[in-house]
Amino acid sequence: MQVKIESSWQAYLAEEFKKPYFKDLVTFIKKEYAQHTVYPPASQIFRTFDLCKFEDVKVIILGQDPYHGSKQANGLCFSVTSEISPPPSLVNIFKELNADLGKPIPSHGDLTHWVSQGVLLLNATLTVRAGEPASHQNKGWEMFTDAVIAILSQHKHNLVFLLWGNYAGKKEILIDKQKHLVLKSAHPSPFSAERGFLGNRHFSKTNDYLVTHGLPPIAW
Repeated sequence: MQVKIESSWQAYLAEEFKKPYFKDLVTFIKKEYAQHTVYPPASQIFRTFDLCKFEDVKVIILGQDPYHGSKQANGLCFSVTSEISPPPSLVNIFKELNADLGKPIPSHGDLTHWVSQGVLLLNATLTVRAGEPASHQNKGWEMFTDAVIAILSQHKHNLVFLLWGNYAGKKEILIDKQKHLVLKSAHPSPFSAERGFLGNRHFSKTNDYLVTHGLPPIAW
């Protein structure tokens, strides 16, 4: 079974696509798209991989689910299409970016420019049924994205993993911290941002680490 994903990732993930769990996942996802409204559009499921080649990855931000509202999800965690107002978590991300690096708060929430610089915006679950958060959890996506994290950790050096919230924080066990920087904090959700996300200075810490290791900083 050939999954349409950018060729540099195909080389590392080809064996994953052959595993029974992934074949079952594909069957489930095809049925969901045929019978329900599912986000993101099918052509954008692997968009973060398509926009960020394996060799270009420098930073990984891990989300949980795609947005489940109309026209929100665009295949990049925390990002929304440009015509949609930034959701509350993304608003807090922009607040922290402004406080940390003095960046003006954007008028839209499309984070494509981050991905084009090597920031992999990876949701643990890559699809969701419209209006039903977590509806595609525990169907196999988490096994796939855990494999992605582990493969990145194994095959690359000097990556920065930004793990926001308890769910993302649990992925720390997949990462070799002798080779990579792991930054953890509370989630940017309005329910938790005041308890450790705002003020975490993860954006400047990421850039400091990249520069220290001879890599260009991210123009957040």
